[in-house]
Amino acid sequence: DPVAPPRPSRAPRMSAAPPLSVHLLDYGAGNVRSIRNALAYLGCQVIDIEKPEDINDAKMLIFPGVGSFGAAMKTLKDKKLVEPLTKYLQAGRPFLGVCLGMQLLFQESEESPGVKGLGVIPGNVTKFKPSAKYRVPHMGWNGIRGDDEAIQSVGQKQVYFVHSFKADVTKENKDWVWGLTDYAGCEYISAVRKGNVFAMQFHPEKSGKTGLALMHRVIETCLKTKTTAQPATAEKKESATPTKTELCNRVIACLDVRSNDDGDLVVTKGDCYDVREKSADGKKGHVRNLGKPVALAHRYYTEGADEITFLNITSFREMPATDAPMLKVLEETSKKVFVPLTIGGGIRDYKDSTGKEWSSVDVAGAYFRAGADKVSIGSDAVRAAIKFYENGKKGDMSSSIERISHVYGAQAVVISVDPRRVYTSEPTHSKHTVVKTEKKGPNGEGYCWFQCTTAGGRKGADLDVAALVVACEALGAGEILLNSIDCDGQCQGYDLELVDMVCKLVNLPVIASSGAGKPEHFSQLFTRTTAQAALASGIFHRREVAIESVKKHLQDTKHAVRIF
Repeated sequence: DPVAPPRPSRAPRMSAAPPLSVHLLDYGAGNVRSIRNALAYLGCQVIDIEKPEDINDAKMLIFPGVGSFGAAMKTLKDKKLVEPLTKYLQAGRPFLGVCLGMQLLFQESEESPGVKGLGVIPGNVTKFKPSAKYRVPHMGWNGIRGDDEAIQSVGQKQVYFVHSFKADVTKENKDWVWGLTDYAGCEYISAVRKGNVFAMQFHPEKSGKTGLALMHRVIETCLKTKTTAQPATAEKKESATPTKTELCNRVIACLDVRSNDDGDLVVTKGDCYDVREKSADGKKGHVRNLGKPVALAHRYYTEGADEITFLNITSFREMPATDAPMLKVLEETSKKVFVPLTIGGGIRDYKDSTGKEWSSVDVAGAYFRAGADKVSIGSDAVRAAIKFYENGKKGDMSSSIERISHVYGAQAVVISVDPRRVYTSEPTHSKHTVVKTEKKGPNGEGYCWFQCTTAGGRKGADLDVAALVVACEALGAGEILLNSIDCDGQCQGYDLELVDMVCKLVNLPVIASSGAGKPEHFSQLFTRTTAQAALASGIFHRREVAIESVKKHLQDTKHAVRIF
C-alpha cells in the first residue's frame, strides 16, 4: 500500500573548518542568489569570477545558467569568457554547470539557430514537442536514473526541472551521460559527467534536501580528488531508481502578503478577494493576519510544499524598486527555503516618488536578485493582451511579458489570471468565448464566459480568459496561474470548467488556484483536467488541511507526487 511521504531530513552540511572554496561564474542572468545560499548552507566560501583570468585560478567552477542559449553565449563572448572557460573544461578541471549551464556545453541549440555553444560535449539541444499531456516548459519535479552510485542515491525522490530544451543521447556523447530523465515521450540527458566535469539540467539548489545532498556530494568529489579528463567509472548494479521517471503533480503554497493597518507585512487571505474581517453588523474590520511571510514560507517548505508563491497585494508603487519591502522577504526566505519561489504584484513599468522611472525588467531583476525564480504578472498581462489583438495578434516587445521573457527566459514569467464568471442564457449572446456550465447562473443561465479583471479583481476588462491566455503564450509567457474570484475562499473545490478550458487552449503548464477545501479537491483537479499544479493558501494557513495529507491522498489515488 502507498505510504505517507516521509518527514524531510536535514541535508548534510560540509565542515566549516576549513571552508571549501568555489568560484562562481555569475553573468547576470536570473536567480543566482539561490546558488549562493545553497553553497553557504553547504559551508562553501564563494569567490566571484570578475575577469577572464580568474577562471584559471578556480579550484572548482560553478556555472548556473538561466535565460536563452543565444543571449548567454553573447554575454560570455562580450565578457571574453568563452576561451578561458573552454580551456578550463577541456582540461577536465572541477566544474558544475546548472540548467542552461549544462546546455551551453553542447555544440548548438534549436533555441538560438546559428549560435555556437562551447562545444565541449558532442550533440545539439532540441525543443520538447508539446501535447495535451506534456506541457512545455518541462516544469516541476521529476526523477533521474542512472548506474552511478551518486545518481542512485537519489532513489525514488525527485529533483526540480524547468526547461523547454533538452539534450538527447547519441553515440558520440553517451560517455558523458551521468543521469537520464523521461518527459514528453522521450528519454533525455538530465546530468552529465566526465571526470570532475559535472553538469545538471535540473536545479539542485531548488530541489530541497535531495538536491542539496547531491550538490554537496559533487563538490566534495571535485575538491577531494585529483582532476582528470577521463570518464568516471562506477560499479554497475541494479538501479534503485525507476526504469522510467515521471513528472509529479505539484502542490503549491500561496502567501498573499500585504501591509496591515499598522504598516506591518502580514500573510492574509481573502473571501472572494476581500481580506478584511467582518463584524457582526457586516462592517469591515481589520486585515486578516495569518502569520509572518518568512516564517510561514519556511514552515511550508519543511512540510513538503513543492513551490512557494508570494502574491504582493499591497501597492508599493511609490517606492524605488530596490527598496520594496518584498525584497527583504525574498532575501530572508531564500536563505532557508530551497524550492522555487514566485513573486507577484507590481511587475510593470512605473515612476517612483523621486521621479525615477523603473521598467518591468528592472523590477523583475530586483526580485530575481533577491531570490525569486519566477515573477507573476497580472494586470499588466491584461493590458498586453488587449494591445496584442489591437496589433493584429502581434507583439512589439513593449510588454513586460516580452521583455522579461527575452532577458530571463519564458520559464521566469507566470501569468496570474483573476477571472469572474459572467452568465448568459445562450452562447450566441456574447462575443466572448462561452462554455456550457453545470454551475447555473442566478437566473438559471446555463452558459458563461470568464471575464478578466485588473486591480485585484476590482475592475472588469472587455477581455475573456480564453483570449488572454492565448495572447500571453504568444507573447512569451511560460506558465499560467489560474485564480477564480467566484471560488476564492469558498472551499468548495477548484473551478474545473475554467481550468479544463484553459488547459485545452495552451501548451503551457497550468496552475489551478482558488477553492480548495479538502484533499479530494486536489485529486479531482488532476483527474478531470491536465493541470500540472494545484495552489492553496487558507486551508494551509489555518491548518485545516496539511500538505502532507494532500500528498498522501494523491498517492492513494494514484497521482504522482514528490517524495520529500
